[in-house]
Amino acid sequence: MPLLTQYNEEEYEQYCLVASLDNVRNLSTVLKAIHFREHATCFATKNGIKVTVENAKCVQANAFIQADVFQEFVIQEESVTFRINLTILLDCLSIFGSSPTPGTLTALRMCYQGYGHPLMLFLEEGGVVTVCKITTQEPEETLDFDFCSTNVMNKIILQSEGLREAFSELDMTGDVLQITVSPDKPYFRLSTFGNAGNSHLDYPKDSDLVEAFHCDKTQVNRISDVKYSCKTWLQLPEGVGYDPLSGLEWTLSERDGEQEVAQWVNVVPVQA
Repeated sequence: MPLLTQYNEEEYEQYCLVASLDNVRNLSTVLKAIHFREHATCFATKNGIKVTVENAKCVQANAFIQADVFQEFVIQEESVTFRINLTILLDCLSIFGSSPTPGTLTALRMCYQGYGHPLMLFLEEGGVVTVCKITTQEPEETLDFDFCSTNVMNKIILQSEGLREAFSELDMTGDVLQITVSPDKPYFRLSTFGNAGNSHLDYPKDSDLVEAFHCDKTQVNRISDVKYSCKTWLQLPEGVGYDPLSGLEWTLSERDGEQEVAQWVNVVPVQA
């Protein structure tokens, strides 16, 4: 890829972060999954990049892109943090179009010089290179959800295809999605409260939708941003894990067996 051969070692030294991909759509897909607010905070370490989006300190979404996913990943500092407009970043990543031409990939190199400098994107497709500079901002403090696995009472792994069908059947005119998990019936229940009345979908623990069911105590969680949450979850790939304490988590398999992970964390009232 030409982008990987355009910089020598001296030019790299001016950047505290350099990351390259031969297919930008892999990154774009992951970031779209957490794009429910305009701005995001980016954290980079030697392990990779984490992009965090929060809403009112009650909902947090994280996308993790491991360092091994990148064809090139160089970080000069122990950690690099900045805030960026996620909407603009996604627009730049799709500057050559969102529908790929068969046999053609859009390559990406991201460069960040440090505090106060813009994030520079070099995108190449078919020999044409576009340079985008996105202003970075002072990073805001994000919530640290320190969920210890030993304290998790309930955890359910769900098939995303069945979950998509479930959400499509619910009445989305209400403001709240209620998720009930119980060691006894109804086991796993999705409920909405809309203009046409209350809707409930129940799934037994041996349902084809349920991959794994571990429940010791009944919990009822309510998510207020139901319209966006359901719209996002309708796009979930692969298996979906639902943990009533820490939220939803799913993985997206990428090239050469490596994985990029997008994780939802929801803090909601819990009723015993």
